Amino acid sequence: MTDKIVPVVTRGNALDGATLQSGDCVRQSGVSPQHTPAQNLWFGRVSNAPGHRSPPHHHAHSETGGYVLSGHGRIYFGDDYAEFIDMFEGDFVFVPPFMPHVEVNMSTTDDLVWLTCRTPDNLVTNLPEVPDAALAGYRRA
Repeated sequence: MTDKIVPVVTRGNALDGATLQSGDCVRQSGVSPQHTPAQNLWFGRVSNAPGHRSPPHHHAHSETGGYVLSGHGRIYFGDDYAEFIDMFEGDFVFVPPFMPHVEVNMSTTDDLVWLTCRTPDNLVTNLPEVPDAALAGYRRA
C-alpha cells in the first residue's frame, strides 16, 4: 500500500528555517522537501534587513524565480560583480543555474522581502567574499 499524498499547508508563522543560507539573507521555506512531500520544488520567503546583503553565491543546477513583495533589491552578477539589476515591489526575476551573484537590500531603512522558488531544491554554494566597495552603489545601514 502506498502512502496517500495530500495538499500540505505551511502556516505563515511556521515557515521552516532549516534550509541552506548565505550571509544576511534569511531563507525560510514554505514548500520544500525538508518538510513537505515536495520532491522537486523549493518555495519560500527570503528577507534582507536594511542595508544587508548576501555573500557571493550560486544555486548549483537549480533554476531560481523570485517575486519582490516589498523593498528595493539589487542582484550583482558578471565579472567582478560589475553588472546589476534592480528589483522593486511587484517585480519578478529569474536567476540561471550556476550564476554567481550577490543579493542586496538597497534600502538602509526598510526590509527587502521576496518570495523565491527553486527547482529542485534550495541549493546554495557560497563563494569567496567580495568587498562592499566593489558593489557599485551599495552601502550598509
